[in-house]
Amino acid sequence: MILLDRVTKTYGKDKEAGDALSRITLHVEPKEFVIVVGQSGAGKTTLLKLLTREERPTSGKIVIGGIDYDKLKDKDIPMLRRKIGVVFQDFKLLPNKTVFENIAFALEIVGISNREIRHTVPKVLDIVNLKGKEDRMPRELSGGERQRVAIARAIVRQPRILIADEPTGNLDPKHAWDVIKVLEKINRFGTTVLLTTHNVEIVNKLKRRVVTIQDGRIVSDRANASYKI
Repeated sequence: MILLDRVTKTYGKDKEAGDALSRITLHVEPKEFVIVVGQSGAGKTTLLKLLTREERPTSGKIVIGGIDYDKLKDKDIPMLRRKIGVVFQDFKLLPNKTVFENIAFALEIVGISNREIRHTVPKVLDIVNLKGKEDRMPRELSGGERQRVAIARAIVRQPRILIADEPTGNLDPKHAWDVIKVLEKINRFGTTVLLTTHNVEIVNKLKRRVVTIQDGRIVSDRANASYKI
């Protein structure tokens, strides 16, 4: 599903060395739930940008869902990104649209019919435990609920991979766990989940595969792992 083979990303000389990745090799199977940890500047964000093709590697090979990034044309990048859902720490919801409209927007921009949208959005709201809140505005929701709307928007096109980049970073413990439980549910439905987090408690309770990045290198890759800062 996700394959990186000796991937290096080197920025210009004015960038900090910690922003680069150095000969990263990583293999994630379909339907896996993998947690990526590391201090700020370790290279986690660079890794995610390479996976979504926001950045290109300096060297090495990336293959996602059978797509060889070496052969990926620029015109095909939007199609690639439909296969990869991304959730960010800061939600990125449209403030003047309802919950339903925020999720529907992800389908509208790729030309899905209104009939299909009306059929699909309620199902996704049910998955993220927001049934009955489709007419709320983002400002009327808690932080955890807003993050779950963001997750719903990310999965409404049924991506094969969901990247969650520090999705609990702005949340209190209860709402953080609400979000994690939704990610686990999505994973059980068959979506590969890649989660980055600084939250040691979440990592240690989940007991999933943990990949640790330090100074642009993978220094640990263990199943059922715990993590210490």
